[in-house]
Amino acid sequence: MSAIRNFCIIAHIDHGKSTLADRLLDFTGAVSPRDKQDQLLDNMDLERERGITIKSHAIQMNYTKGETKYVLNLIDTPGHVDFSYEVSRSIAACEGALLVVDAAQSIQAQTISNLYLALENDLEIIPVLNKVDLPSANPEEVSDDIVDLLGCKKSEIIHASAKTGQGIEEILDAIISVVPGPSADAAAPLRALIFDSVYNPFRGVETYFRVFDGQIKKGQSIKFLATQKEYNADEVGTLNLTQTPKKYIEAGDVGYLITGIKNAKEVKVGDTIVEANSNLKEGISGFEDVKPMVFAGIYPVDTEEYEDLRSSMEKLQLNDASLVFIPESSSALGFGFRCGFLGMLHLEIIQERLEREFNMSVITTVPNVSYSAYTRKDPDSGILVNNPSDLPDPSSLDRVEEPYIKATVITKSDYVGNVMGLCIEKRGQIINQTYLTTQRVELVFDMPLAEIVFDFYDRLKTVSKGYASFDYSPIGMRPSKLVKVDLLLNGNSVDALSSLIHFDNAYTIGKKMCEKLRTLIPRQQFDIPIQAAIGSKIISRETIKALRKDVTAKCYGGDITRKRKLLEKQKKGKKKMRQIGSVEIPQEAFMAVLKLND
Repeated sequence: MSAIRNFCIIAHIDHGKSTLADRLLDFTGAVSPRDKQDQLLDNMDLERERGITIKSHAIQMNYTKGETKYVLNLIDTPGHVDFSYEVSRSIAACEGALLVVDAAQSIQAQTISNLYLALENDLEIIPVLNKVDLPSANPEEVSDDIVDLLGCKKSEIIHASAKTGQGIEEILDAIISVVPGPSADAAAPLRALIFDSVYNPFRGVETYFRVFDGQIKKGQSIKFLATQKEYNADEVGTLNLTQTPKKYIEAGDVGYLITGIKNAKEVKVGDTIVEANSNLKEGISGFEDVKPMVFAGIYPVDTEEYEDLRSSMEKLQLNDASLVFIPESSSALGFGFRCGFLGMLHLEIIQERLEREFNMSVITTVPNVSYSAYTRKDPDSGILVNNPSDLPDPSSLDRVEEPYIKATVITKSDYVGNVMGLCIEKRGQIINQTYLTTQRVELVFDMPLAEIVFDFYDRLKTVSKGYASFDYSPIGMRPSKLVKVDLLLNGNSVDALSSLIHFDNAYTIGKKMCEKLRTLIPRQQFDIPIQAAIGSKIISRETIKALRKDVTAKCYGGDITRKRKLLEKQKKGKKKMRQIGSVEIPQEAFMAVLKLND
């Protein structure tokens, strides 16, 4: 056990985590020259296309130093704020972390956020200054920033380049000398923590775990504490580049387990594995429940595919524990699911994965956040409002509270004015402004979460020319003047397009939504009025003009009353059509609301 080291790599997005993992695998001989490729651990097509890590990936390496053979379990983690739940799970299974900082970009918001996560879990931190070979690198200044952040000595910072392989040996030596071996009891009864799982269509659910006490053997009877269900360990093994079956996995080590489970609901990430006859009631702590930040409805395009969509979502939830969903129905879209996501990128990735991995065509409704509504009858207990249609009648409302966040933006001093302007436009209040160096400023705002849901991150990148990093944490609910804006098509409310908006922005957004929908909804044989309304008050209206057939074309002369008779007949027909006609809403219309500023 003293020769095992469990560690993860944490950093901001695009600071070189995946490339550093590649070099560590090369150096320890964990990957053969034939299997070698860039970003080896990013095995999802989406990850390779976008150049980001979406999933944590665990892999085992063997490294000999002196006479001792060491087993190194590495977990590569994502850097984007939307996947911070993946990072928290990886940290729970480790004793140490490599904190990677880009020598050209210095410390960013997500670096600090991930560092605090690691320190809360008492991990040993090894600072690594990456990309020192770049012409734009500024190792001296960035080293000073790291010393200020960590309180370490300058000599402890390892200068490395994941591209050229510089400093890789020093990193491995530091992992062995700084990161402690797992403190576990091999003789105690079995206790193992599930930190990830994936669905294999041929073998059922594959569970990834870290053994804290005892050992898990092939063929052993085991039990999952959360569900209290017993299984047989058909296969256990270690996570090398390919899965390597073993007879047993000992305390302190990381491995995979196959029990032939076919039902995705039976495995919960953060659950504890114990022996079948064990009396243990308390699981291993270390996992916090996921807090969704953005809510949206996902509906199948074909209503008959509802059960297929449910099955696909359950399998996807195995691999992404931060996805939360409950069934709901909509009068416009039929049966579907109300889903909770950690952010807009997370929503985009889930939608893309459903289409690619499960061949599901889905419609996504306008994302929103969770509010608390208080009525005059009961002003102390709030009603949770995940969907604008759940909002009580405005006449009985006492107040509505919305979630606020503490937003931290780190940017170059040249863009402070632009960033402040954007945050104030989004109803942000500046709390603090700190100059980290003469060139870099940290701005802290209190902002409503609803304002950052749509296009905030994209616009922040635009106004700062890509030099701003952003991180946020929830700080609770605050009263706000919110109104429900309904969209009426042909006089019928479309619940999937309703939204809760701050009163000051309601008129502008209502007008923009009507204008946008007028360009997206195809013309019909009758006029279609598009209206935005607050309660019974119409605040904006646009009309899609009817396609008009020339019914008088066959009249080539004669009395005017002949033409008038045909036009009156057409007018009656259009009136009847308008009463019974239905309007099809294209998928672009639901997503267009997100791009109102384009």
